[in-house]
Amino acid sequence: MSVTRPLLVLALALTLAAPPLRAAEADPDAGAYLAARSAVMAGDYRDAVGWFTRALIADPTNPALLDGALVGQISLGEFDAAYALADQVKRLGQRSQSSAVALTAHEIATGQFEGYLTALKEGRSVNPAVDALTAAWAELGAGRMSEALAGFDKIAATDGLQPFGLYHKALALASVGDFEGADEILSGGLQVMRQGQIAHAQILSQLERNDEAIALLEKTFGTDQDPMIDGLIARLKAGETLPFDVARNATDGVAEVYFTVATAMNGEATDATTLIYSRVASYLRPDHLDAILLTGALLQQQEQFAVAMEAYGAVPQDHPSYYAAVIGRAESMAAMGQTDEAIALLTELSKTHGDLMIVHLSLGDMLRREERFAEAAAAYDRAIDVLGTPDQRHWVLFYSRGIANEREKQYEKSDADFRRALELNPDQPQVLNYLGYSMVERNINLDEALGMIQRAVALQPDSGYIIDSLAWALFMMGRYEEALEPMEKASVLEPVDPIVTDHLGDVYWAVGRKREAEFQWHRALSFDPEEDQAIRIRRKLEVGLDAVLAEEGATPLAQRLAVAEQAGATPQGN
Repeated sequence: MSVTRPLLVLALALTLAAPPLRAAEADPDAGAYLAARSAVMAGDYRDAVGWFTRALIADPTNPALLDGALVGQISLGEFDAAYALADQVKRLGQRSQSSAVALTAHEIATGQFEGYLTALKEGRSVNPAVDALTAAWAELGAGRMSEALAGFDKIAATDGLQPFGLYHKALALASVGDFEGADEILSGGLQVMRQGQIAHAQILSQLERNDEAIALLEKTFGTDQDPMIDGLIARLKAGETLPFDVARNATDGVAEVYFTVATAMNGEATDATTLIYSRVASYLRPDHLDAILLTGALLQQQEQFAVAMEAYGAVPQDHPSYYAAVIGRAESMAAMGQTDEAIALLTELSKTHGDLMIVHLSLGDMLRREERFAEAAAAYDRAIDVLGTPDQRHWVLFYSRGIANEREKQYEKSDADFRRALELNPDQPQVLNYLGYSMVERNINLDEALGMIQRAVALQPDSGYIIDSLAWALFMMGRYEEALEPMEKASVLEPVDPIVTDHLGDVYWAVGRKREAEFQWHRALSFDPEEDQAIRIRRKLEVGLDAVLAEEGATPLAQRLAVAEQAGATPQGN
């Protein structure tokens, strides 16, 4: 769905923050209030709800406490508790966005469309854009289709909201059987998200145009290996007429309003704000699997891993999206330190859903993070085997396997993987840098490596790690003075990285600034380097870099310098 982002955020912004504590009243449990606010700041919804509830015992009419508890309950998906709190706010004659969300969700879920419209006229508001979309669906729910369509048309005439108005008008028309009218809107160049594409395919099928529905899905989703889309295509090819179920009625329509907004705002608004919308969507429609998966992802991003696992657990095992929920659960488990259990879960998934590339990729990524590189490479092998013909998007799969093979010192395999990744995506700076740096470390193909790293720097000029690679390539080629400026820049960009700091010390040593070199090596030790690196740094502090290179049988600094000068590089100085 194409929307101008600043206008979208302005129109749909929802800030559910508790108001300031009333200065006129002393809170007898200020400690609970402060603990609750601290939990809110940390994004810990369970803790926040517990502390706000405790504070409410002492001050049950405090708007800040009520609002804080409300936000927490909505964020946890506990809408019965949220409604009870919102009803209390209403009875106290107070208003807030959080209570508006909870009351609206309750009324729409229970079919109280007239009651919702009355409350809207009396001043209740979530925000103007969402209010208008919800009101149009409520008019449909109340049996007034003409008023509903007029409402969607009004939204479509609002700057920044045209796609929302048109999309929901199409869904509303389809929900009452006007598939021709819905198709006319969706075929008119309107850009819609995944749910919209599925809705359009269902509408085309209802119009006995399965071939067009198949073409739409295949063009939109390609070879993404999406079991749900693959299932729809298979049913269409078998001649089945797909039911229209994206918005079967007004309640579904409002659920789609909140999901549409959540998806559009994801990455633009805060995760906490977006979560409110996704929670309402999945409350109004418990089988809205995309809303559930989005909720889980938002909770993960807020490091609410236990709650995320609960959200993912709502996806039934027989649903095509089950694999995505299991991957989300496994990632949450690993983040909580349950890595072995997470790997076991993904391993089992790779047996039951072994035809999906993303399953093997996820397992490989987790194994690689645990430095189980040989097992990771094997998982990536299986991912590539089931992939079929790769395209540009799949560079990361070969890049990931290349890293695993490189860490296993399988350099012939790793170089082939990196070069395959570059065939798919020639200007990928991560791959250019990794392959270039790997060749520099092995002291092979230095001219080619330098060229790759220089391209990576041009693509990401502010990456400290890539600039470090450039400086290190120049150092390995004996071009010490040239290495100095980029190495110092890399150190500024990555001020506490032990490898970059160690490299800076080596460059200083090579240009004769030995006291500064020793200072940088001491700094590198303070940044908790890997043990083998720490041993090498301590040895350099004892005997100097030249002696360490001699002990390792590496090319002496002076010899590298002589080769560089012979090749016509810039003359080196001390």
